Amino acid sequence: MIQCLVLEDEQSAQEILKAYIDKTPFLNCVGIYESGLDVPHDQLQLTDVLFLDIQLPELNGLSFLKTLNNAPLVIVTSAYPSYAIAAFEEAVTDYLVKPFSYERFYKSLTRAQTLLNNRKHEGKNQVLLYADKTIYKTTIEDILFLKAEVDYVNVVATGREVLVLDSLQNWSEKLSQFNFVRTHRSYIVNLDQVEKVSGNQIFIKEKVLPIGRTYKQDFLKALKRTGLF
Repeated sequence: MIQCLVLEDEQSAQEILKAYIDKTPFLNCVGIYESGLDVPHDQLQLTDVLFLDIQLPELNGLSFLKTLNNAPLVIVTSAYPSYAIAAFEEAVTDYLVKPFSYERFYKSLTRAQTLLNNRKHEGKNQVLLYADKTIYKTTIEDILFLKAEVDYVNVVATGREVLVLDSLQNWSEKLSQFNFVRTHRSYIVNLDQVEKVSGNQIFIKEKVLPIGRTYKQDFLKALKRTGLF
């Protein structure tokens, strides 16, 4: 399911987009807003595709786009074709000129769907670990857990452990967009790798990890959201 967000200040245009979104089985709308200043950061993080109007109150669409560090795929929806060159310079996925048909809308979405599927297999999920003057390459999916070791972090992946000079807090921020959760002051685990939970212990590939008392509730909530337990 593709998660989308609409940034559009005209009600009639909002209604058309909402109707098109509801008509598309692989699309779900997480929110509709009239101004970029109103968009919650957490919703934007969940967004795969942003439908973005140009002429917006307070902050125009392209200016809003330039404020985003990790922007979702952007499909511009504008009544003004003159902004197209500037929009594509910002690497938007498509540019729909109002009024546009559902057929044109759907074509744009299939393009975005292809890009999203490709992203899943690209190097953005690769991680380079530097230790002892050596660079090790692994993937986010292969990381089992991370353990704090004084001034280092032990990154435990399938078939490999690499001790890197870093902090667990830094890794917590790096992995925030993935399916990882802090389970102890010294541990971050990959929820997709959890095989069993018993009492205050987590079992991953013959490793037994502790669950800290202050982290247990958030861990169980996160585990439940995965649908695996």
